[in-house]
Amino acid sequence: MLVSGAMFAPAQAQTVDVRMAYIQWVPDPGPILSNVIPEPEDAGLRGAELALADNQTTGKFLGQNYQLATALADSAESATQRFAEMQSQGVRLFVTNLPAATLLALTRLAEPDTLIFNAGAKDDSLRTEHCSANLLHTIPSYAMLTDALGQWLKQRQWEEVFLITGPTDADKHWASAFRRASKRFGLEIVQDRLWTFDADLRRTASKELPLFTQGADYDAVVVADVRGDFGEYVPFNTWLPRPVVGTQGMSPVAWHRVVESWGAAQLQNRFRELASREMNSEDYAAWAATRSIGTAVTALGKVDPKAIRDFLFSDGFQLAAFKGRKLTYRDWNGQLRQPIPLVHPRGLVARAPFESFLHPDTTLDTLGFDRPESACRING
Repeated sequence: MLVSGAMFAPAQAQTVDVRMAYIQWVPDPGPILSNVIPEPEDAGLRGAELALADNQTTGKFLGQNYQLATALADSAESATQRFAEMQSQGVRLFVTNLPAATLLALTRLAEPDTLIFNAGAKDDSLRTEHCSANLLHTIPSYAMLTDALGQWLKQRQWEEVFLITGPTDADKHWASAFRRASKRFGLEIVQDRLWTFDADLRRTASKELPLFTQGADYDAVVVADVRGDFGEYVPFNTWLPRPVVGTQGMSPVAWHRVVESWGAAQLQNRFRELASREMNSEDYAAWAATRSIGTAVTALGKVDPKAIRDFLFSDGFQLAAFKGRKLTYRDWNGQLRQPIPLVHPRGLVARAPFESFLHPDTTLDTLGFDRPESACRING
């Protein structure tokens, strides 16, 4: 289904019209074998809408009029087509929640002055090799998430882990990032097993999982099950009485309803009022992207995508984003630096990065691919 927002209003005298677009396509994950609550269909969109209202609150005093067109696509082709149509209408600022391959297709179609914010694709390849000067990332990468988890495990001295990887590409990307984090922070994966079962664990978890998790002693079980096929049943069903972390149990995320410090409770309440649900990571990433645009336009007093991009990489930009630190963009790959909350479903456990992990510039760059680790140089 393709849904378009209202037509753009005509420009008014002495008014700066900020024309933006939000494009989303999330492939159907297919049948899921557990009772996981599915992600809301408007994940991401509601975050962009909340940020648009925040931008408008400031903008109305400065003669700025924010307008948002939306496209909720049902395929990669329709998402790409809608992007091309919006560009032809003069739109140059885009926030997206799209798979990596579709996002790369958009960057190839982008005009030189088009700016695209990635609020959905966590793939590390977008930050290390398949980079585009037109593309910035507000969703944390798999490497950022798993580095946060690796730091936590290391500082707790839970250094021997049992890794279970699901069958999907996303599971394999997550697990690959965790293996990298393990080497980086001195963890040992004592068992590295692929989940190949298709049984309904609602009936067999207490029999299947203890046998599956037998092996050498370990300090924690790390699960890579992005869509939730089996991971929800791993806690309390392991052979050894060990904590479960990863995509289930205690998880590294961009955002969660239990994040409430540094004014976040106020953001959470406003989001609930808008969307009648909790804010998730994709909502937060879309909010951060839209607020980045608003922050730049307020500082510059004009809508010029090239000037906005230059400002976002300048020393003058800092995003106030309810995470206890001012956030900035990495100038080599366009990734938004940010702390990573580590949460379980009902509480916040910790926030990475941790003080014991040092960096010559900022400890936030201990999460994800640092400049020497990435081939990207989007600013020369």
